[in-house]
Amino acid sequence: MAARATTFYALLLITSLQLLLTCHVSFAAGGRWKLLLPNVGISAMHMQLLRNDRVVMFDRTNFGPSNISLPNGNCRNNPQDPVSKIDCTAHSIEYDVASNTIRPLTVQSNTWCSSGSVRPDGVLVQTGGDRDGELKARIFTPCNNKKCDWIEINNGLTKRRWYSSNHILPDGKQIVIGGQGQFNYEFFPKTTSPNVIALPFLAETNDRGEENNLYPYVFLNNDGNLFIFANNRAILLDYIKNTVVKTYPAIPGGDPRSYPSTGSAVLLPLKNLEAVKIDAEVLVCGGAPKGSYLLAFRRKTFVKALDTCARIKINDENPQWTVEKMPRARVMGDMTLLPNGDVLIINGGASGSAAWELGREPVLVPDVYHPENPVNSRFESLNPTTIPRMYHSTAVLLRDGRVLVGGSNPHAFYNFTNVLFPTELSLEAFSPAYLEPEFAKFRPKIQSPKSQVMITYRMDLKLKFKVAGEVKGPVKVTMVFPSFTTHSFSMNQRLLVLDNVTFKRSGKSTNYEVQVKTPRSVNIAPPGYYMMFVVNQNIPSEGIWVRLQ
Repeated sequence: MAARATTFYALLLITSLQLLLTCHVSFAAGGRWKLLLPNVGISAMHMQLLRNDRVVMFDRTNFGPSNISLPNGNCRNNPQDPVSKIDCTAHSIEYDVASNTIRPLTVQSNTWCSSGSVRPDGVLVQTGGDRDGELKARIFTPCNNKKCDWIEINNGLTKRRWYSSNHILPDGKQIVIGGQGQFNYEFFPKTTSPNVIALPFLAETNDRGEENNLYPYVFLNNDGNLFIFANNRAILLDYIKNTVVKTYPAIPGGDPRSYPSTGSAVLLPLKNLEAVKIDAEVLVCGGAPKGSYLLAFRRKTFVKALDTCARIKINDENPQWTVEKMPRARVMGDMTLLPNGDVLIINGGASGSAAWELGREPVLVPDVYHPENPVNSRFESLNPTTIPRMYHSTAVLLRDGRVLVGGSNPHAFYNFTNVLFPTELSLEAFSPAYLEPEFAKFRPKIQSPKSQVMITYRMDLKLKFKVAGEVKGPVKVTMVFPSFTTHSFSMNQRLLVLDNVTFKRSGKSTNYEVQVKTPRSVNIAPPGYYMMFVVNQNIPSEGIWVRLQ
């Protein structure tokens, strides 16, 4: 049942063959899929894009050997693994987007169902997990010399954090919220006592026998408070004073949207950032009807997933949910903000629940949600993949505008045979329609500033770019914070539409310049690395990395 470990050196030898054999590309009006690598060695349960265009992925350490060896012939004692007490395989990798290659990384403790975010300096901080990893924090500092690896911090957390959610805060720290049996939150790095603060809302949203409040959806509002959604409802929390500022109504129908009745959620693009009052909207899509988990677990009855989204303006005086129907039912889907402000809904199944062996009917068709369109005209169905991505699948936005898709392991161990959905070790890229060749002449190419530029708050920023074809206003400039994605939730995901000050063309040439205002406060945009895009006629440029501080 467990995979036979292969050596790292053998994997390197076959990489070039993989590149030749796996470059099949399918084209359609609604985007295209490309298989990048058939075997990255692990199942990508967690993903984080870093500022050097590498993606760190990991699964868990106590379910037998993976398909990629640890570097330099290393092995580790693994007493909690029922399959291999001495484990010589890796359970984390780094994927290099530019070269389409991987290298193994070393985690010393169990990262299963954990959480994380990147610090303002671009360093990945990952927290929690199971068993020997439940109180750990782990640090990964990006590098270009292939020598960086995980550093573990013992007792980095005060409470066990398993199925928790993290969010970067305006001061650069992280808040870690909830987790199984944890109706509280804490901070990393640890603050002065008390570091653990009770959050009764999590106890109130806990369904007996099902929970339905794990991996809560957390978003930083532009007033500095946190919007926290669990089960079927939400609050606005002043986490400093531990005061509930606002209580939102339950989504009509009352069905749960949180793990294991897993839907997904995004904070829709923030715009008009210079306004006195900035609108902020949250979109929650999919999930499973109440009781679906228990029916699947106890009776092997797989209930049809939810086929609705709910949208709410969280800063309204009397906020109410607006419910919209999706093109199809979806549980365990991922929602990814695209550079042009659209929302990609991808992965998952059409019935059952999250957790091992409980999902059915893989949804192969992605849908895109156009938030600016009128109600009932916001969804568009796209070109399907051929690979089921069920429980433990992931998707993250890349700087070139593609979406990296991986994972899917609905089993307690790696299992490739005699199962409905074998453990999936492949990595795909989905290219939205804006990357089709027919739109190339409209695609901006940023000339300046160069990637990795440092910017500050409240500054006038000039971007020079080229467009071969027609430019139709208004040209948009967007900033996207890279997300930590696991279990159908992209933590810290945030897209800002910057306010245009001036826009001009240099004579009759293909050269243009736009001047924008950077965000005015850390509540609107926490400090850190963002991908910045120029968008012409809904077609984004390749992004550049900017560091906001």
